[in-house]
Amino acid sequence: MLTVNKHTNTTSLNWRKMDKAWTALIAILIVIAAADTSQLRPSVTFTYKAFVHTLPYLFLAVMAAAYAKASGAENIIAKVFSGNVIIMIVLAALVGGLSPFCSCGVIPLIASLLSMGVPLPAVMAFWLSSPIMDPSMFFLTVGTLGLPFAIAKTATAVGLGLFGGYSLLALQKLSVFSSPLRTEIKGGGCTGGSSCSRPSVVWSIWRAQERRSAFKQETQRAFLFLSKWMLLAFLLESVMLAYIPSDMITNFINGNGIGSITVAALVGVPAYLNGYAALPLAAGFIEQGMSQGVAMSFLVAGGVSSLPAAIAVFALVRPPVFVMYITFALIGAVSAGLITEAIL
Repeated sequence: MLTVNKHTNTTSLNWRKMDKAWTALIAILIVIAAADTSQLRPSVTFTYKAFVHTLPYLFLAVMAAAYAKASGAENIIAKVFSGNVIIMIVLAALVGGLSPFCSCGVIPLIASLLSMGVPLPAVMAFWLSSPIMDPSMFFLTVGTLGLPFAIAKTATAVGLGLFGGYSLLALQKLSVFSSPLRTEIKGGGCTGGSSCSRPSVVWSIWRAQERRSAFKQETQRAFLFLSKWMLLAFLLESVMLAYIPSDMITNFINGNGIGSITVAALVGVPAYLNGYAALPLAAGFIEQGMSQGVAMSFLVAGGVSSLPAAIAVFALVRPPVFVMYITFALIGAVSAGLITEAIL
């Protein structure tokens, strides 16, 4: 009996030490190779291309966060973002609606802001609004779905940011939101308060060995952590796209009304491609009879909480924050669909 318990404890300990992302990634590739060899190459290619597309955003955000940490500027940045949270939420929602970050590209920036101690409601406002719209996507939306739809989508981006930010502000007194980042993600940033010490900022980090080392270590840590989860997410997306026919998705969300709008929001989370590829897809759905409200719900839900983004968020924050993130995305998507249905 004692031997069995020791074996069980050892197995459990070994499982906890295993890297879940790399293990899952390898396991999925093995299953694909065994079950459908012809799909292995397309899935690997899709994952590679999607990751490379996101790489510039990931690289810039990780480098900026590492530099802020190595120079000591992260504490200054946190202090700049301190103050009246109500105003911060408005600014974050507005800036988010104009920033050129996709739902995955914004992840390292969010990690950096939270580790610096920026209030979670303001970060959530930026987090929700940023993936929905940016300047280039606005013009592409005008070209594919028309100016009224593009304006409505922009208003939705800001509105969803405000909704999520203020809703979380009302809930922030709950203890489950006191520490949003997972333990392995937490940085050394000051989390606010009058007792926080603000070390001097040394912008020329390359002149000090200690700061150069800190920059290198933080860059490697953040890049490797985020990369493995994003690779896993893109691989899962490739599998979903390969085995879930687009006709099936169309049949689920074709039509109008609150039922179709709600289903579109739920389907948009796993079925969404990316902000740019989804626009012609939505235009095609509308040509097949989908209402603009349903299309809006599909685009908003997928833009904020697509499968790759959801997995990256889950790896980044604690479960209560993840649940609220998904909840805000779905409520916002359905609300945007209903409003669009009534106006356009």
